Amino acid sequence: MASTVASAANLGFDNVIISVECDKSKGLPSITIVGLGNKAIDESKERIRAALSNSKLDLPRQRITLNLAPADMQKDGSSFDLPMALAILLESGQIPLTSLNKTLVIGELALDGSIRPIKGVLGHVQAAKTNGFNRVILPPDNYSQASLIKDIDLLSFESLRDIYNYFCGLTDKPKTMGFKSVDFSKQTSEFSQIVGQEHAKRALEVAAAGSHNILFTGPPGTGKTMLAKALHAILPDPVETEIVEITKLSSLSGENTSTIVQKRPFRSPHHTTSYIAMVGGGSNPKPGEISLSHRGVLFLDELPEFGRATLEALRQPLEDKQVRISRANRSVSYPADFMLIATQNPCPCGYYGDESKECVCTPNQIMQYNKKISGPLLDRIDIVVPVNRVEHRELLKNNKEYSDEPIRKRVLSARNVQKKRFGNLSKTNSNMTNRDIKKHVIMTDKAKDLLVRAGQSLNLSPRACIRTIKVAQTIVDLDNCEVVDVAHISEALQYRQRQET
Repeated sequence: MASTVASAANLGFDNVIISVECDKSKGLPSITIVGLGNKAIDESKERIRAALSNSKLDLPRQRITLNLAPADMQKDGSSFDLPMALAILLESGQIPLTSLNKTLVIGELALDGSIRPIKGVLGHVQAAKTNGFNRVILPPDNYSQASLIKDIDLLSFESLRDIYNYFCGLTDKPKTMGFKSVDFSKQTSEFSQIVGQEHAKRALEVAAAGSHNILFTGPPGTGKTMLAKALHAILPDPVETEIVEITKLSSLSGENTSTIVQKRPFRSPHHTTSYIAMVGGGSNPKPGEISLSHRGVLFLDELPEFGRATLEALRQPLEDKQVRISRANRSVSYPADFMLIATQNPCPCGYYGDESKECVCTPNQIMQYNKKISGPLLDRIDIVVPVNRVEHRELLKNNKEYSDEPIRKRVLSARNVQKKRFGNLSKTNSNMTNRDIKKHVIMTDKAKDLLVRAGQSLNLSPRACIRTIKVAQTIVDLDNCEVVDVAHISEALQYRQRQET
């Protein structure tokens, strides 16, 4: 009779329960693994063989067959090492048959029998809880992340021998591991360090309050990048459900498997970043930069320098807040609810329209440069702000009146208004549907009239008009008002004029 140990596999952002079955039969001593495993899984038999030997445990001198069910789904990674080893111990009677009832097992084995961390542990624990398992056996370095999932028992062991001793009654239950967190924000700029640019700071405040996409345009050296990096300083901290999502994606990417991420991500990929690195995917699918920016910020410096295909790939995630990657043998999806903040020079040399330095670009060069960013992508950017030079005499002045904390408080207050409005801790004005706008946005007749006239004169698309309403509602929330009036629509329209010219 075959023995079975439950495990789990990553399927994009989701997970599926995998049954690890073990059967021993007469024949030459060998280990055969079936069930559409990749090279890492095929190599598991050598790690299992060495781990059992170095843990002073017996490997039956029979033909051992290990099956990963469902057998028609491709599987990869080293997280099945531990469940396969325990399945062998169950089948050979070295640990009681009932030891692993209602227990999900994950972990990679080292040759000495110690248990190493794996990627995507949060998804495995979530799958265990959803499917009615009572406990999870996992590596000690994964314990901190797994502890984010409540109401499930976590058992963390240092080695395969420790698991054997526990189930044979030779040792007590392992001690609970400590809590570890990490701040990946890498904050490098603050509002208090930025001189002037009051219009741009106000735009950043509006963007942060409603999670709106924003583009800064202007000559080199005017502070576009510094403004963009300052955004992270005024964003509110993520709530518990967002921390789980952010940490899960960080773990799936392999960047962080042992700690909890408690700050919103700020991703700044270089313009040479490939399409797959930006979107995600590959032969062994991993989340890309747009998913690693989930619940945080994706910063694209010098937007026209990115590849056209890479930029166009942003269009669908900016609307749907997720990215679906389809390949011949599988389809996976990852969440991608991020704020896009970008910078752009007006021309290749950077000085078109600059009062202090003459542009050397030809009209055709300027046109080709700006054509790198398509109209549909620009239409999805809510706020476009020109950033001009600051007078030299202003550079050394103190800017205490525009410190970070008051802005952060106003942003948090506006976010709290939106939480009450939508009944969702993560939903912001930028995510409003047409139905939400009809239900929640109250506009005066004069404001409606202004928007209609502006839409006609500026040739705004229907999407641009809807996004203008969303920005105006965020301005209302910042001003502690209840009705969208002419002043709010006027300010929201200012943020689109530069884009449409």
